[in-house]
Amino acid sequence: MTSPEHKKHAAINRPNYGNFGRAEWAIVGTNCGAIKDLAGQIIAALSPKVKCAYVDAQHTHGEEQAQLPGRLASGAVAEYTDQITHHQFTLNRPLNPFQFRQWFSEMDLVLVNGNHQQAKAQVVVVDPAKEASLQKRLSQLTHVQLFLLAEGAEEIFPFLQEVLPAWQEIPVYRLQETEKIVSFFQHQLWQAAPVLNGLVLAGGRSVRMGQDKGALQWHGKEQRYHLAEMMQEFCAEVFISCRAEQQPELAAQYPTLPDTFLDLGPYGAILSAFREQPEAAWLVVACDLPLVDQRTLWQLVQERNPSAVATAFENPQNRFPEPLITIWEPKSYLQLLAFLAQGYTCPRKVLINSAIHLLQPGQPEALLNVNTPQEQERARQLLAQR
Repeated sequence: MTSPEHKKHAAINRPNYGNFGRAEWAIVGTNCGAIKDLAGQIIAALSPKVKCAYVDAQHTHGEEQAQLPGRLASGAVAEYTDQITHHQFTLNRPLNPFQFRQWFSEMDLVLVNGNHQQAKAQVVVVDPAKEASLQKRLSQLTHVQLFLLAEGAEEIFPFLQEVLPAWQEIPVYRLQETEKIVSFFQHQLWQAAPVLNGLVLAGGRSVRMGQDKGALQWHGKEQRYHLAEMMQEFCAEVFISCRAEQQPELAAQYPTLPDTFLDLGPYGAILSAFREQPEAAWLVVACDLPLVDQRTLWQLVQERNPSAVATAFENPQNRFPEPLITIWEPKSYLQLLAFLAQGYTCPRKVLINSAIHLLQPGQPEALLNVNTPQEQERARQLLAQR
């Protein structure tokens, strides 16, 4: 037996997931065909800009249910088929929310057939033909955000009014009012857009430079402080990423975020930031980019795509994404951890192999990376020409 003070597991900040993703709604209260049609209309309207997913279940019984498809019938646990127009995975094993969250980690919106699965928020269809069925699902109505009146319905069922104390504050539309329904979801996603924090990467050991790159003064003060102040215009909070032993030497007015993923370089710094605030997006800028200015950051922030895993500049020298001046969205946290689990600690590799938003830099010279005394001299010459 453990004492009340004993904590068996370390407490860390958890992402705000539901059963499938961060933004998920179960549609409940009507027949499966109507739910599928409504989900299709919403997805068709939002999918050009929003990554959408749909969760349902198949109606099968008896012998039909026992028939496994493809090689699963031979005993395979999983089968993958490249269908040319899409990819198909078929699994023959139980799945749970922990696995679903990985599968749906890049989704901005997950719509769920509430007749079969639950979600952390609900859209309730008030359908007289399914009133009795809805009464059996009251325990699923944990966070109702929208009522839709089906044909023949003119008011919210009395039993819903009884179990939902704030029911009068919930918007009500007709089931046929597709534009209003789509606007509701657009507004919900806009409200849920991740806050943007800033992270100045200043925890490197600067071996090639021979001195701390974060302490170099390019603009009248140490670069780590210069970047932190410049990023405040674009970010809710700005932190200086550092090694734990660096904290005493850093000025107290600049919040620090020491590495908790150790000996992984910038990769560990980004993961440490997400461990601290997993629901924030992180504008990450390395202190060895002395030519970065407000115009460069403004372009990155203005052209940010929260639906992507990250928004990054393409480096004009190698045509690869530049990971150390990038906005990493919350959905990249699982991606970074997955690559780490496979033995990779290169943030550029994550960007190359993920669905990112890649920008052409308006000022390509701003991506100049300075790691040696020779590169330092070149950067000072370029700054003098400005």
